[in-house]
Amino acid sequence: MGHKLLCMVGILALLASANHVNAVEPLSAIALASHCKVLPGQADNVDGQFCIRYIQGFIDGAVATDARVLRNIEAEFEKQETYTERATRVRGLGLRDRAERYAEFCLGDPVSLLDVVTRVVDDLKASKLVADAMARTVVYASLRKHYPCELS
Repeated sequence: MGHKLLCMVGILALLASANHVNAVEPLSAIALASHCKVLPGQADNVDGQFCIRYIQGFIDGAVATDARVLRNIEAEFEKQETYTERATRVRGLGLRDRAERYAEFCLGDPVSLLDVVTRVVDDLKASKLVADAMARTVVYASLRKHYPCELS
C-alpha cells in the first residue's frame, strides 16, 4: 500500500513538472506572402510548394470541417423535420455543395488548384498586410471574394 502511494505521488510530481504543450502557432499572412512571392514562376521550389499546399490544405480543411458540422446540424434537424422539409432544405445538393455554402465560398467543378492559388496570391501581393494578420484570414477573404456561393 505504501509503495503504491509513493508511486502515485511520484507520477503526479512528474506530470506536474512536465512542460505544457502549446497549440500550433498560426501562420501569419506576412509569412505566407513571403513563401508565395515566388509564384507563379517558381511553383516547384520549396516556397512555391509551401504556398500552394497551405492554400490547398486550407480549402480541404474548410470543406471537411464544414461537412462534419453540416452532418451534425442535419442530424439535429432530421430529428424534428418532416420528409418534405428535409427535401426542400437539401434540394438535391451534394454534401460538399451544402458544406461549401457554410464556408461561404463555392469552388464548383472543375476549378484548377493553380487558378485558385493564383487569385489568392494576387490578393496577398496586393494587400497591405499588418503584422498581426493571420494567413487563414487573408486566404478565407480571398476565397469568399473570388468564389462566392450563388444564392438560389
